[in-house]
Amino acid sequence: MISKSLEEYVKAMYVLNRQNGEIRVTDVANKMNISKASVNKAVKNLKEEGMLDYEAYGDIKLTKEGEELAQKLLEAYDIGILFFRDVLGLEEEKAIENAESFKSAISDEAFNKLARYVHKELNLKDLNCLYDINNEKCRTCVKRRI
Repeated sequence: MISKSLEEYVKAMYVLNRQNGEIRVTDVANKMNISKASVNKAVKNLKEEGMLDYEAYGDIKLTKEGEELAQKLLEAYDIGILFFRDVLGLEEEKAIENAESFKSAISDEAFNKLARYVHKELNLKDLNCLYDINNEKCRTCVKRRI
């Protein structure tokens, strides 16, 4: 399990890859508003954790494990916002704050059940296929923000 800080890097890298088709240290630093030295340290740690491939001065490539983690974190974040904002009725700012704390503190099993509940409550789509974040079933049902 990686730290919450490293999770933020993984998410940023995933989004950059989706937007630009590549991930560079400079782009990560700019997106996260941090120094390149901080990004390089995180890259080293994420490489050791098997989340990405990187050679000095080259592009960063998320591994399959890194991509799956990023998708899971983004999905949990989106479901969290939907739950806190649209089901519990919290204001957007509070919903985002709670979703940030919530995303990595929940098991896959609990998340899958919460996703089905949120979709049922908001009448987004039928999730009788047993939504499963790890198998990416019903991914089009989710209001993604990437």
